Amino acid sequence: MNMVMLMFGVVIALAAAVRSTWSPCGQSMLSQITPVAEAGRGQRFGRTAAWFIAGAVLGGMTLGGVMAAAAALVRVADLGAGATLGLVAFLALSGAAIDSRVLGFGPPFLPRQVDEDWLAKYRPWVYGGGFGWQIGTGVTTYVMTAAVPLTIVVAALTGSPAAAFGVGVLFGLARGLAVLLGLPLRTLADLYAFHRRFTAWGEPVRRAVIGVQLAVAVIAAWIATPVVFAVGISAGALALVAWDRSARPAPTRLVS
Repeated sequence: MNMVMLMFGVVIALAAAVRSTWSPCGQSMLSQITPVAEAGRGQRFGRTAAWFIAGAVLGGMTLGGVMAAAAALVRVADLGAGATLGLVAFLALSGAAIDSRVLGFGPPFLPRQVDEDWLAKYRPWVYGGGFGWQIGTGVTTYVMTAAVPLTIVVAALTGSPAAAFGVGVLFGLARGLAVLLGLPLRTLADLYAFHRRFTAWGEPVRRAVIGVQLAVAVIAAWIATPVVFAVGISAGALALVAWDRSARPAPTRLVS
């Protein structure tokens, strides 16, 4: 059961990290920490990107430490496989519903942007590492998907501090590595073209992350919960997919 929970944690963490790249902070990093921008500041992209990734991993370690402490408490509580998987199924379905806005509300949450004034004030190791840490923690800037808090809960529910810490590090690393998407961008034309493509992928990624949460919900429900509960979760997932396909995504106003 621990291995199953760890797999859920890893899958959700990666999905949450990918979706989070479409936050205002993520998009800012993909425009401000690029070979083009760093050359304009007289800095080397490789060095700044390395600091950013290191900071993001440290941020993931910070998040992982909190999740590890929670996992230790869960281990003491000993919820049992059925209750744990049932809770994961319910929360994953709820997360997908929140991301779909079927409940009338949804992300982004925590509308806080990194301070771009750092770019002009500090050395690359400060703004690169500092921005990376904030993004790597997942909860100090914009939260673009319910999969972020779901990652925290599922990691804690593994009941393994080591596994929970590892999920946090993986989340931070995945968020940090996103900065390398800017590696091929050598001109302003490259940058503009990239961001047009990046924006176009936002909606497909949002739907894919909803799909990941629904898949986790259904699989968890059918592993070790009563059939009635599993059928209910599956029906809810199918209804949510149908609703999300028919509904036009509500426009969101992102405040920086």
